[in-house]
Amino acid sequence: MKVEQISIFLENKPGGLEYATKVLKDVGINIRALSLADTSDFGILRLIVNDTETAAQALQDKGFTVKKSQVVAVEVPDRPGGFHSIMAALSTKEINVEYTYAFVEKSGENAIIIFRFDKTDAAIDILLENGFTVHAGEKIYGL
Repeated sequence: MKVEQISIFLENKPGGLEYATKVLKDVGINIRALSLADTSDFGILRLIVNDTETAAQALQDKGFTVKKSQVVAVEVPDRPGGFHSIMAALSTKEINVEYTYAFVEKSGENAIIIFRFDKTDAAIDILLENGFTVHAGEKIYGL
């Protein structure tokens, strides 16, 4: 029930993000979700893509530093309090959220929230015990 994510380290300068997305476009990668965080010198582009292996290899071949990691995709109704319901369930067991980002599926009825937890397996267990839908990678990758 984990999703593979790639993180790309980018210099914080004009054209860096464009070049990374061009590399992905050129090898036919579809970006399903993303988050970009920056500092004054560099940025971290986190991506969920349809083919992690091809994306990572293409980026590495072009000189990018790429890291793969496991994240969790949780479905939640797209309405007020949806995100809080997840946080409330996790806080009872002292699960820490390291970072999160979200996207809305085509239907517009539900959102998918991507989480990186300090205790991933425990977080998945808690989410499932509380009735949340935790998606496997194939659903998120669009396969």
